[in-house]
Amino acid sequence: MPSQLEQLRQYTSVVVDSGDFNSYAKFKDFVQDGTTNPSLLYAASKMGEYQHLMDNAVEYGKKKGNSLEEKVSWAIDRLSVEFGVEILKLVPGRVSTELDARLSFDTDATILRARRLAEIYREVGIDPEKRIYFKIASTWEGIQAARVLEEEGLHCNLTLIFSLAQAVACAEAKVSLVSPFVGRILDFWKKETGKTYSGKEDPGVVSVTQIYNYYKKHGYKTLILGASFRNKDEILCLSGCDCLTISPKFIQELHECDEPIQRCLSPEAAKSADLPTLKVDEKNFRWEHNKDLCASYKLAEGINLFARDTEMLEELVRAKMS
Repeated sequence: MPSQLEQLRQYTSVVVDSGDFNSYAKFKDFVQDGTTNPSLLYAASKMGEYQHLMDNAVEYGKKKGNSLEEKVSWAIDRLSVEFGVEILKLVPGRVSTELDARLSFDTDATILRARRLAEIYREVGIDPEKRIYFKIASTWEGIQAARVLEEEGLHCNLTLIFSLAQAVACAEAKVSLVSPFVGRILDFWKKETGKTYSGKEDPGVVSVTQIYNYYKKHGYKTLILGASFRNKDEILCLSGCDCLTISPKFIQELHECDEPIQRCLSPEAAKSADLPTLKVDEKNFRWEHNKDLCASYKLAEGINLFARDTEMLEELVRAKMS
């Protein structure tokens, strides 16, 4: 019997969720894409084996900026690219490179930063249109930035998805990929209700299933990348989802288990789902998102956490520059 990881790959594209290249090398025969975020980059940047990437980024920043803060900003972008390049050596597909979360409410600044990252990738010989997803928080402003970038040929991964309103707005903007955060939804409702959830009753699994069924029922091309898992059961309950980004710990668990799994999500089943079309102009987007307590809280929390880790990463770069 093939491993659960091999079985899962029959229905779903597997993505490694890590900034540690050793994870990609270990599972390179099983994964298609890679993804990082500021938290993962911060953790990896403190590891001795990756200091040469930090040093490259610092030297690049020194040459590009005028003020210290400009130099640091350029260095952080170059560091994101350095990690992206290394991951791309180990996966055949794309890597998601996250933009500064502090730009989440500024459409124009988000567009400019994505273009800048794209240019840095081109400088190091990577075609961003073919191998990169630009990872942007799913605020209204971020979604509108992604609409423009997609029209320019720069593909986007809209992250921190917690509500159907966010997901539908992204699909309407024709973004390439969305990342609903399964485990963080579970965290919220466990704390809110005091209940224990499992299997298909897990609120994060319910949310991603709803998004998947809505997309397939209404014919959207945007892919769904389930993310942020708290246990292996959540992953198996979403088998059939377009893509799942999984931490090395759970990839290892799937690799070591050969119990049979079944496909839980399919386009055929989605066609019969009772999911009427949702209107997502700005007014309705903001209202529908606001009504979802989990989505409102978790989007804000996620942006703040990524911003915090970016600031800590900047401190590391600033210390090296001085």
